[in-house]
Amino acid sequence: MNTDTHVSNRWSSRYAYILAATGAAVGLGNIWKFPYIMGENGGGAFVFVYLLCIFLIGIPVMMAEVVIGKRGRSTPANAIAHVATESGHSSHWSIIGTIGVLAGFLILSFYTVIAGWAVAYVFFAGSGEFSAAAADPATNADMIGALFTDLITSVPQLLIWSSLTLIAAVYVISKGVKNGLETAITYLMPSLLILLVGIMLYSAVVGDFASAFAFMFHVDFSQLTIEGALVALGHAFFTLSLAMGIMMIYGAYLPKGVSIVKTSITIAVADTVVALIAGLAIYPIVFANGLEPSAGPGLLFQSLPLAFGSMPFGDLVGTLFFIMIVFAAFTSVIALLESPTAYLAERQKMSRTKAAIITGVTVWILSLLTIYSFAGAEWTKLSFGMGGDIFEFLDYITANILLPLGGIFISIFAGWVIKPEILKEEFQMSDLSFAIVVLLLRFVAPIGILLVFANAIGLF
Repeated sequence: MNTDTHVSNRWSSRYAYILAATGAAVGLGNIWKFPYIMGENGGGAFVFVYLLCIFLIGIPVMMAEVVIGKRGRSTPANAIAHVATESGHSSHWSIIGTIGVLAGFLILSFYTVIAGWAVAYVFFAGSGEFSAAAADPATNADMIGALFTDLITSVPQLLIWSSLTLIAAVYVISKGVKNGLETAITYLMPSLLILLVGIMLYSAVVGDFASAFAFMFHVDFSQLTIEGALVALGHAFFTLSLAMGIMMIYGAYLPKGVSIVKTSITIAVADTVVALIAGLAIYPIVFANGLEPSAGPGLLFQSLPLAFGSMPFGDLVGTLFFIMIVFAAFTSVIALLESPTAYLAERQKMSRTKAAIITGVTVWILSLLTIYSFAGAEWTKLSFGMGGDIFEFLDYITANILLPLGGIFISIFAGWVIKPEILKEEFQMSDLSFAIVVLLLRFVAPIGILLVFANAIGLF
């Protein structure tokens, strides 16, 4: 393994890094997945366990990834190889970085398609589709359901919306770290937060805010099962975009003198706050309209459009809501695109633009597997083992196998392989705090993620 390649880019400031890393972490998982899995698993008790797992597992693993990236100053596999050899171990540990980038690449192939749904819904809301459906209460649910079904089963529509998303991402990435990533994030993240807070305030006025607040923050552990606790643990890990190579490459761009500990805590807190605000924006509408809080993935694309259609200024609010969803999804898309692009640019010595285009075209080709899976193409059906289709297979192996394994190996690598002196030098923390973080990386994080992994593959 050649560990001599290094990235030359740097974030312009601590603020730019925090915005970029928060943008990578904030995505559909916060605004789409978190509200409905919270609804499925008991509300407040789930939130309590989720927050606990963020601080005991999410933050230590994020710190470890950033240290690897910053110390190695290279793309994930090379960075891990560099830190391993510096610590007196084999460069073959680089396989951890390869697993992460592969997982992120596969996730990107279907994430861009789902992000395309949100782009389509901006146009649906803006053209009055929601209010038109609401004009006939007897058929409005069927009309909104048909709108969603027609979208996800139409190859031409999915091609258009996902391609637009990917082209925009390739353009941003091709401009480089400061002129592309950093510039885009500087505008997108504040805009996302303003929209989210605005919709939360709107929901508080027209919706049932009291019921939503009680549902989210009233802790009743009788409503939380062991399965629900493991879901909270798994989401706490995945919501921070860990084990995908993102935090390592973003760490490689970290300027000297920026505190890894403080910024990691800030990013985790910001990611969690966005998820909670999203819940407070969505659930008042859900309760006010008699919708089911545990409606699953359909909550965002079917239940909420029904509510928007019958609410004051519903078309406008629905449009702004889905613009916010697009912003959240897009910041994650460009983050996932960065690692493979940086690898080609740095390792293969090609221009940033060429590397971004090659990466984007490859992702687009892979995205066809998901598009045709949604469309029900016969050739996407799988008959071996788990059945289902290619999209379900990609979703399963990334979420349930590659990411948990990557997280376990990163924890072990940071806790047991990297020299403690390196970690202490990079963390810049007191002896007691350092001992606690090492304890979490060596024992708590691997065991916790292993439980998620075992539950995901059906061992218990």
